Amino acid sequence: MTTITWQSVQAEALRRIRSREWPPGAQIPHEADLATELGCARATVNRALRDLASAGLLDRKRKAGTRVPLNPVRKATFDIPIIRLDVQARGLPYTYRLLHQTTAAPPPDVAQRLMLPGDTPMIHILALHLAANAPFCLEDRWINPAATPHITTADLSEISANEWLVQNAAFTAGDVALSAIAAPPATAHHLNCPPGAPLFTVDRTTWAGATPITCVRLCYAPGHQMQAKI
Repeated sequence: MTTITWQSVQAEALRRIRSREWPPGAQIPHEADLATELGCARATVNRALRDLASAGLLDRKRKAGTRVPLNPVRKATFDIPIIRLDVQARGLPYTYRLLHQTTAAPPPDVAQRLMLPGDTPMIHILALHLAANAPFCLEDRWINPAATPHITTADLSEISANEWLVQNAAFTAGDVALSAIAAPPATAHHLNCPPGAPLFTVDRTTWAGATPITCVRLCYAPGHQMQAKI
């Protein structure tokens, strides 16, 4: 007897979407009905449809059922990269310098983004990541120690806050903004570029439930190219 897997259920659902058996805007059968039709457990159907909804190919609403969206949009997922591995993947030797570490109240914009009182004590990190001894990325980060108390004893001169947090702080949500900025004088100094040079910049916050973990700005040296898969 062949076991019906969630992958096979997902493949069948994709076939029905692409063949327009389930046309755009149509409500698809209930999970229990699909499970009976396909000869599998309802949990198997749920797993398959959940993945398709995460990918933007189905629209699931509680009590309203599941529909094929009129205008499906593929949803992107974003993995937080370890900068050391990014450098090494380019075939370059990696080094790291901790430029500054202190505990202080965050600036108002950081406190607002993390929805914390302005006087909340946070760890401020400024670090430079290098590729083949040339500046690669300047990391300007604020960390909420209430979310990651073990970081207060971590030696961030040996491991970057970027890498430590990826390894030790499980996040459930966040936001990412990608932009180009003109290099401020202090940033230009660290990245060894002219003030005003265009810099690829990543602004990111991460959260564990309702607790903010960190707010970081990563400024990359001129000419940086970000690669991603879709």
